[in-house]
Amino acid sequence: MADVNQLISDFYTTAQTREFARDYSFRVLSINTGGASTVTFDNNDLVYVKTASLPGRQITNVQVPYMGLNFNLPGNAVYPDSEGYELTFYADANSQIRQKFEQWSKDIFDDSNSTGNYFAPKQTATIDLVQLDNQMNKIAQYQLVGVSVRNVGPLNYLIAEGVGNTIEFTTTISYHYWRKVS
Repeated sequence: MADVNQLISDFYTTAQTREFARDYSFRVLSINTGGASTVTFDNNDLVYVKTASLPGRQITNVQVPYMGLNFNLPGNAVYPDSEGYELTFYADANSQIRQKFEQWSKDIFDDSNSTGNYFAPKQTATIDLVQLDNQMNKIAQYQLVGVSVRNVGPLNYLIAEGVGNTIEFTTTISYHYWRKVS
């Protein structure tokens, strides 16, 4: 018998106990502009989210050299890709969701008159994300803090070749950091 509990039978027992995370067990609960815009998103908008991800967190490395040896110490926290968090939406027939992102973008900076709310996003500007189990019960909830729209992606139509498939668009959001709220 092996000295390590990593046999097929152990894998099977553990997999039955813990199950596996599924790629559909994730939801965007809310998007709040934090007062940077009068745009609001509700549950009817958020059911159109096709893809999103739980963002990462990284501790930087600080090297302290001493007598020819580098000691690696933990540094500050950084949030990889926090300047470009993407949400992909199914486009609704009247483009209502995309128009909300367009308006939020215009509220941040209106190029027709060079005005807008291009200040640091407030702490109340948030996106709430939830991980779900296979029964659709909440496992954990995360909140992106200081969100602001950065890009409203195009809607791509196939005029001559289209067969009636749904189309989608991607928005890019920036945020300062995330926190686990439950």
